[in-house]
Amino acid sequence: MSSGSSGSTGPVGSGADNSDAHELAARTSGARTSSPRPSGARGSAARGSAPFAGFDPDAVPSPSFVIDERAIEDNLAVLGEVQERSGAVILMALKAFALPAVFPRVAEVLSGVCASGPYEARLGKECHGGAVHTFSPAYSPDDLEEVLALSDHVVFNSPSQWLRYRERCRESRCEFGLRVNPEHSEAEPAIYDPCAPYSRLGTTERALRTALAETPGLLEGITTLHMHTLCEQGSEALERTVAALEQRFGEWLPHMHRLNLGGGHHITKPEYDRERLIALVKRLRETYDLEVYLEPGEAIVLGSGVLVATVLDVIENGMQIAILDASATAHMPDVLEMPYRPEIRGGGMPGERAHTYRLGGPTCLAGDVVGDYSFNEPLTPGDRLVFEDMAHYTFVKTTMFNGVPHPALALYHSGTRRLRVLRRFGYHDFLTRLS
Repeated sequence: MSSGSSGSTGPVGSGADNSDAHELAARTSGARTSSPRPSGARGSAARGSAPFAGFDPDAVPSPSFVIDERAIEDNLAVLGEVQERSGAVILMALKAFALPAVFPRVAEVLSGVCASGPYEARLGKECHGGAVHTFSPAYSPDDLEEVLALSDHVVFNSPSQWLRYRERCRESRCEFGLRVNPEHSEAEPAIYDPCAPYSRLGTTERALRTALAETPGLLEGITTLHMHTLCEQGSEALERTVAALEQRFGEWLPHMHRLNLGGGHHITKPEYDRERLIALVKRLRETYDLEVYLEPGEAIVLGSGVLVATVLDVIENGMQIAILDASATAHMPDVLEMPYRPEIRGGGMPGERAHTYRLGGPTCLAGDVVGDYSFNEPLTPGDRLVFEDMAHYTFVKTTMFNGVPHPALALYHSGTRRLRVLRRFGYHDFLTRLS
């Protein structure tokens, strides 16, 4: 928390794109030191130095998402080592994080991206420049045409979609895969479990056998089996899921060129067992003579982002309530969807410190509440708050619900102290979404 307001705390005006990309002088941080992250948080990355060293939250507009390039570089170093030692091909999952300004650095280590449709595929092709692997639960004819033109590898969710489009696909330059469902749940909560009962994601063993009985040549043209079952989990969970995969689909693996193990791997978290992952990938490559792909998203940017917000007002209704210019529902949707409680620099659990507040957003939604926090000093209008670990599944999911201004996007480098505001959003952005 940083007391006092800077000259750039308010929402930006109605300039068309209002793109800044200018450098700001990074001042010595006046923010209060954060407490250690409790075990319930989303995790911090493996690195030698703390991210955002020297960062001053008063130096950016409010609200702002700020990404520490040095933290991403540290994560990429870990992923690069895993890639080199295991022989796996690691792709960047755009659904978790999509900031083109850092794509050139990512592309130095990771040779491609995974996309979920034509827009992400185009983003990957134009801004990353490497291989594009695309999966969608279902393709419309128009979407598939775009995906085939933009992608190197396309994965289908069901035998029926593959058969419907197979002849068209054979005319393209792409390679093709089928997503399977090993029916082994590891992910919590259920909203993030692709193997939950009645899941629409992936083909079950029974469904595949039934389709093969009806169309014996079904797998002609399929060179990859793909699964995605994890959510922010360790290599032990992956190992158990691979065992279920081999039990149900092992007979088809020797006929494949690739096995894609999807995302949800917390590879850059300090306690992640990378040796176990490396051994597992090596075994799969040697046993089935195929390439192994991983598609992490969060692991690339774990611990590399913050959301800077400002206290607008403090009211009382049975407890102290601080209203911020950042919204849970519009800017941090996973807080309500997952749900989870983000950490705040200098903040603690309710009652842990002298002053406890409920933090709420500026929208009219009654449930636009981030959570309850305590601080050593009272909150006052103009104070800056820094929400930790806000790079993944944040600005790729944000909205302008209620006309709330979108946070600015900024890059910081804790090694060089360089700070750049990449983009500010204004009324024109709100208007053009609706007209």
